[in-house]
Amino acid sequence: MAKLIGGLGTSHVPSIGAAIDKGLRDTPDWKPFFDGYIPGQDWVKEHKPDVAVVIFNDHGNSFFLDKVPTFAVGCAEEYRPVDEGWGPRAIPSFKGAVDFSWHFIDTLIENRFDPMICQEIEVDHGIQVPMELFWGRPAEWPVQVVPIFVNVIQYPIPLPSRCYEMGRVLRQAIESYPTDERFVVLGTGGLSHQLQGARAGFVNPEADRAFLNDIATDPDKLAGMSREQYVEMFGSEGAELMMWLVMRGAMDRDVVVRHKHYFVPASMTGAGMIVMENAATASPAVAA
Repeated sequence: MAKLIGGLGTSHVPSIGAAIDKGLRDTPDWKPFFDGYIPGQDWVKEHKPDVAVVIFNDHGNSFFLDKVPTFAVGCAEEYRPVDEGWGPRAIPSFKGAVDFSWHFIDTLIENRFDPMICQEIEVDHGIQVPMELFWGRPAEWPVQVVPIFVNVIQYPIPLPSRCYEMGRVLRQAIESYPTDERFVVLGTGGLSHQLQGARAGFVNPEADRAFLNDIATDPDKLAGMSREQYVEMFGSEGAELMMWLVMRGAMDRDVVVRHKHYFVPASMTGAGMIVMENAATASPAVAA
């Protein structure tokens, strides 16, 4: 059967992609941020996953406020970069893990989730930036992807606990999939930021750092928080962090943190990264 080899969490701030496009990676403002991802890139190179399941939100590009599914799953052959206002970015299209997507969708239905099914959809920085942060800018992506879209923009947004439950179903789908493929799950978004309203410009580094600890050691606490608590603690857009719970729900209760990184501000956002493995299958040297 297929195997889950790790869970990755990362911000997907659009200015990160702009910095890459403009060759700003090694400038004083950006170098500390990008250097913090080198261990995560090394982990990906070492473990060579075959499929990346990426949980993110669309930002009004393929869905708009008049039609926003709570959860949607892509099952397309490919996912092209969407035009976010300045033309599509010069990155390769993402190859879809079509058969697994259908298997996952069926497993969701069996477990009382009813996602929108997307057989054709373009994708924005919500998936582009995380893929670049861990895989760089290859001529062709070395993994197939399964995009999971979560509505964290238009209220009512899903409960954090519901995202956590979806992660458990994802794990069930991976472990019942009859191949020897290696899966990695990426939870994306955040960290703290608010782009509008009276708290525009809000960041909360203390809460961000606590989140990076709790996502590994106390995910039940994060899953038990209300939507309002996420907005209060992390900002209206920082509520994206509940999408990390899909990733975390797919993993064992006990995990080993391989790498962790925090940087503030990335544009107007607290930005972070984590790499985790299940403790039961981590190498003894790491688990010690």
